[in-house]
Amino acid sequence: MSDVPSAIGRVAEPGAPRALPVLDVADIAKTFGGAKALRGVSFSVAPGEVHGLLGKNGSGKSTLVKILAGFHAPDHGGRLAFNGEMVDLPLKPGDFRRLGMSFVHQNLGLVPSLTVLENLRFAHLTTARSGYIDWRAERAAAREALGRFGLSIDTAERVDRLSPVERALLAIVRAFEEIRVACAATGKPGLVLLDEPTPFLPREGVEKLFGLIRSIAATGSSVIFISHDIDEVMTITDRITVLRDGALAGALETAKATHEEVVEMIVGRRIARLGTPGHQAAVAKPAFLRVSGVAGGALAATDLVVGKGEILGVTGLIGSGYEELPYLIFGARPCRAGALDFVDGAHVPLAAMSPKRALDLGLALLPGDRQGASGVDSLPIVDNMFLPDVDRFFRFGLLNRRAMVREAFALGTRYEVRPNDPAMKLSALSGGNAQKVLIARWMNRNPRLLLLDEPTQGVDVGTRVQIFAALRAAAAAGMSVLCASSDAEQLAEICDRVLIFARGRVCAEITGPDLTKDGIAEACYASIDLTGRTAPAAPALAS
Repeated sequence: MSDVPSAIGRVAEPGAPRALPVLDVADIAKTFGGAKALRGVSFSVAPGEVHGLLGKNGSGKSTLVKILAGFHAPDHGGRLAFNGEMVDLPLKPGDFRRLGMSFVHQNLGLVPSLTVLENLRFAHLTTARSGYIDWRAERAAAREALGRFGLSIDTAERVDRLSPVERALLAIVRAFEEIRVACAATGKPGLVLLDEPTPFLPREGVEKLFGLIRSIAATGSSVIFISHDIDEVMTITDRITVLRDGALAGALETAKATHEEVVEMIVGRRIARLGTPGHQAAVAKPAFLRVSGVAGGALAATDLVVGKGEILGVTGLIGSGYEELPYLIFGARPCRAGALDFVDGAHVPLAAMSPKRALDLGLALLPGDRQGASGVDSLPIVDNMFLPDVDRFFRFGLLNRRAMVREAFALGTRYEVRPNDPAMKLSALSGGNAQKVLIARWMNRNPRLLLLDEPTQGVDVGTRVQIFAALRAAAAAGMSVLCASSDAEQLAEICDRVLIFARGRVCAEITGPDLTKDGIAEACYASIDLTGRTAPAAPALAS
């Protein structure tokens, strides 16, 4: 364990000069109503250091980030120093830029209705003293910034028309550019804080991001990296600070820590990892649904069969088409062709499918876009949990609100939603806790087929294990699952089979001992060479 003392109030020993931390926080606390979100947190970040900040959903990470950004005022008594300069708390809005901090938040902080240029140069455009904007110079500066990171995004394109990957990369480039400009002005190291920056990035995008992080650290500036992906944290960070229930759980020197030690510090206990189906021989499942000729978006005509009680994974490189599949089957996106044939004889043309018809057929969909397509931020937790089936709480024309709240509280307890207050708005929860609410919504309906898109994105390691166990238990009871995910480790842990997509088609199927994280990743990167081969034949539909 690494114990790095605070620079606040510390006197350097004679003859042993030490560079001041770029960021040094001490006794930071925050109370919301009667709940303590942070309990006297202290830690420091050294110049040129990549520092991991980890913790379960609800551990206080997001609250700490918002205090550093000036969005929240901490409780009295907290102290903050930046490059040795004592900083008054609470920070005023925008003060972080003056100090030399830049942020990439979970929601990226982009303005969808503005262009790439306007989002990238936002800080400069809004703080310039002159009322005149030289758009030709701004376009050149934007292209130069993107070019520094090997990106060729059209600067005139509106952000809401970009892919999720492009939006994530744009937000990251903007943060790095802000810190580059700030450091040039002050001559002092800066700090970039990345809050869950990788969920929408393909593997090559993550590698590019890590290269950018190392280049920032090489200049003497620092990076705080927040992620639930322990492997990423172990790869890129120098030290790790862990929060648990709003308090400092401990710190680790990454090179001397193990994956298990990090997980145990996060959750406060040792967690037994789930066994991987790939370690065993594949067991055939009786088929209950054939998907024939489904086509839409980037997906070409595709056939596949889902077994009863099977967890079927679909994946590939970004843009390969696999991510379209759950939405086309559910009727959430227009389908050019295709049909569903159930073992009970029901035949449903996908061109006529709608979400209401899908629900009536016993299907459920958890979209990957939590804020835009899955939850309603302005509604309470209880309403989000029961939006699809609120009618079952009506008796004689009256809504039994008390029964809804009781059941929502029980579900919140089961899925460890924190805080477990059914009346709280969904927007007040951390991203991971909001995801737990939405997973609980669909699991509670006991669908015949559960369609998932990136189900554990932004979810902490302890809850991942819980969700995986719940999915396996539901599959054992007969529920089928189709999981679209770019997370190879997740797919290896929960799936019976995984289909690899490339250029809109299935190009490989992985089962049995090959069903591992490395096996899936290798198949995805070999998929370009596999697209010319014949796709694996789908098994016959059982009667």
